[in-house]
Formats: sequence, structure tokens, C-alpha cells
Amino acid sequence: MQTDIDPRHLIGRKAYDRNGTRIGTIDEVYLDDATGVPEWAAIRTGLFSRDAFVPLEPSELVDGALHVPFERSLIKDAPDFGVGRHLSPEQELQLYHHYGLDVASPPPLPDRDFGKLAGQEGHA
Repeated sequence: MQTDIDPRHLIGRKAYDRNGTRIGTIDEVYLDDATGVPEWAAIRTGLFSRDAFVPLEPSELVDGALHVPFERSLIKDAPDFGVGRHLSPEQELQLYHHYGLDVASPPPLPDRDFGKLAGQEGHA
């Protein structure tokens, strides 16, 4: 999705599934902790006033509405973590797996050679 969109402008917009069927209205937008980029939208589905989390990437904003490239049934079956709270990394991972999206592994820690003794550099 376009990352230059102000997440506050997404709230209240309609959301549609891959077939153009209305899912609901965007209730909240969740930002990535590290980058501040909008990552998830909570969509009020109307089904028991439940919110369904959808990934903003690879969704598209078209003519003022969010088009989510997944079936409505998959979206409605997404894990429900409630709105208004922070999504933990574990919850995000569950959502990525639910949608079958590849998750980038966190970068590996810098490789440090803890086995060398001070003053031993350059000795074989």
C-alpha cells in the first residue's frame, strides 16, 4: 500500500474483499513499532461488532476505499485480539500466518567472536 497515506485518513473508510464484497469500515490503524509505517487495519465487520485485522500491505486504497486481496471468509476468521491495544510481535506473527504472508525474519545479531582473548589478535 502507499506508505505516504496518513493513517488517520484511513479511519472511517469502507473496506472490500478481493471480490468487491464489502467487509466493513476501518475502525483503527496499527503502525509498525520500528518504522511507524501503517501495517494493519482493524475493520469493524458488523458481525457482533467484531473487528477483523487485515494487512495494509498488499491492500490498496482505490477511490477512497480499502481493497483487501483476500476472501471475506478468511478476513472474518482472522484472529481476534480486540482493538485499542497494542499488537504484540506474537500476535502479528499469527496474523501474518493466517493470511499466508511471508514474514521477514528479524536481522541476525552481529556476529561477534567471543572466543578471542585480548591481545591475541593476529596470532594463528
